[in-house]
Amino acid sequence: MTGRDGSAEVVELGSVPGFVVFDLPGAPLSAGGTRLAPDVSVAEVAVLARSMTYKFAALGERVGGAKAGVRGNPADPAGKAALMARFCAEVGPLTEAGRFLTGPDMGTAEEDFAPLRERRAAPTAIRAVVAGVPFEDLLTGYGVAVAAETALGGGLAGRSVAIEGFGKVGGGVAREVARRGGRVAAVSTVAGCVADPAGLDVGRLLTLRQVHGDACVLRYGGPVVPPHQLFTEVSADVLVPGTRPGVIDAQTARSLPPGVRVIAPAANAPYTEAGAEVLRERGIVALPDFVCNAGAVIGYRSAADATPDQVLSAVEARIGELIRAALGHPGGPLAGACEQAGGFLRSWWGEPPGPPFAPAKLRREACRPGTRSPRAATSGPSRTGRSRRRTWTRSWRRADAPRPRRTGSRGTSSSSPTAGSCASWPGSGGAPATWPARRRRSW
Repeated sequence: MTGRDGSAEVVELGSVPGFVVFDLPGAPLSAGGTRLAPDVSVAEVAVLARSMTYKFAALGERVGGAKAGVRGNPADPAGKAALMARFCAEVGPLTEAGRFLTGPDMGTAEEDFAPLRERRAAPTAIRAVVAGVPFEDLLTGYGVAVAAETALGGGLAGRSVAIEGFGKVGGGVAREVARRGGRVAAVSTVAGCVADPAGLDVGRLLTLRQVHGDACVLRYGGPVVPPHQLFTEVSADVLVPGTRPGVIDAQTARSLPPGVRVIAPAANAPYTEAGAEVLRERGIVALPDFVCNAGAVIGYRSAADATPDQVLSAVEARIGELIRAALGHPGGPLAGACEQAGGFLRSWWGEPPGPPFAPAKLRREACRPGTRSPRAATSGPSRTGRSRRRTWTRSWRRADAPRPRRTGSRGTSSSSPTAGSCASWPGSGGAPATWPARRRRSW
């Protein structure tokens, strides 16, 4: 199976309720983080893997995107440790073979992957502690702040930023925004949203988070509103979506206050296709997620002996360069970054897969923390303890387009030569893509 027909490979794990999605099956090397959540689904992880493909392409790396999902409760330390130990043992052969490299994502941290680092150690900087904070907690947020500052054109000093999610990445964004003179006007977690146009006390929020987790917003002392009001009631120069895919759909994009100028994603695949189109029509600068949050990839692929300062300098230079180039595209930065990444993919892979928009309605697999979803419990891995493979086929053709005819091993279409290319991005002259059309299993 080559995967050049647009299909992704899904490896369903046997020792834990989870899976690994390879966006470019057949690529010599694939990489991406591991997400731990009670409701993580194949659909969610598939779009995250696609974002990784575009992220590596934007950085000029011949690496396929991949992501792993494990269903469990990250707030249960003992349960999490047991799940991640079994996960690392099962994916270890893939890592040792050089096929799949992974690290932290939502719900996981670098220490969770210690068994995988015995032969493939992370760069020294990733394991460093800077001013009492793990460096990995700073890295992605630093890149997001760089991207936002670059898009604004005049620095973050005096500008306001609203941040969805206040975990390690959201906290990293807040730290860097404050360091650069910006105001964190609002922060949301699953517990609620707290806002202050004059700027929140970031240090106090971070201290509260250490003790109370997501409930830090409830302990801050100001009025707390439902989390979704971050997108509808907070007028900030920059909005940072930082949790799950697809939060910026058409309805949310229409509801953003008129003061919002830039979307600088900390999370992968925050936009639906319709949401991105509404942002373009409104003149809101929607930055490419796979560039904004590329700081961790740059860090993990830095020299083994690079210092934290050297890594941060590389992140600032590379993300700033890519955002400036994307901003110059007539279709906007999403189209510009897609075009650049697609061109690189053509140089080594073939016709690029479609852009990483989230499905309009993203299915998640609900289950009790630490247990299997109903579907996973009946699909076989839990009974045999062995991994199983299947393919996830996604169609990016226009909804009104004729069904394409396969014309070769790479799955290109004679009726739609730009299918899955940058032409499907809003503002680039093509119609939006659709996801997903169908699934097929191949055992």
